[in-house]
Amino acid sequence: MKHGRIAFQGAIHAVTQAADGRVFLADGRLPGENEVEWLAPIEAGTVFALGLNYADHAKELAFKAPDAPLVFLKGTNGIVGHRAFTPRPQDATYMHYECELAVVIGEQGYRVPKERAYDIVRGYTVANDYAIRDYLENWYRPNLRVKNRDGCTPLGPWLVDRADVPDPMNLTLTTRVNGTVTQQGTTADMIFDIPTLIAYLSSFMTLYPGDVILTGTPEGLADVKAGDVVETEIEGIGTLVNTIVQAKE
Repeated sequence: MKHGRIAFQGAIHAVTQAADGRVFLADGRLPGENEVEWLAPIEAGTVFALGLNYADHAKELAFKAPDAPLVFLKGTNGIVGHRAFTPRPQDATYMHYECELAVVIGEQGYRVPKERAYDIVRGYTVANDYAIRDYLENWYRPNLRVKNRDGCTPLGPWLVDRADVPDPMNLTLTTRVNGTVTQQGTTADMIFDIPTLIAYLSSFMTLYPGDVILTGTPEGLADVKAGDVVETEIEGIGTLVNTIVQAKE
């Protein structure tokens, strides 16, 4: 099942996707996708982001692939929903999208072995983890201005139940900018797969329901400008649409 969160007629609703693709409210109403304000499908807890978790992306950036997961944290200030607007800083010369499979934790876990890692997963959604490459201080420690800007981490539209994604390590990722495909890859090319990431993170800290792991992006980055419409799609999960706007300051 696909779960979402929307604002509609002055209230916030937990919704599911109807068979015809429309939004299904608990009271039976079926507004169209364009009639609602989309929120992120979950209220996120701790957000973990993976750097250089695809070998082709590391090569694209002329970096050596890491020997251990390269993880940093993101603030929830960056999270917005489907069809939201993301500001491009006025001084940015290179701002790029990152289509990523987001893993949502559903049960508390500490020192979870890899063979049980999926047991604590609630489901999956699509993330677009924008980066302003101008601000990068060094490859192993992305600073706050690169990855923690307001509105720079769209998430959604739907959270898909774990049971409905039988093989999350074999999904196609695609990004389109203004309708043109600019990025394509597969989760099969992750350096550290989902069980490895869950086992690694839970080896030294407790994971809680609502925590999110952004698992990295394949090669195929391109600069995006104000007015660009960016679609990040993951097979079986959904298509997340986002529009770039020019920041006022």
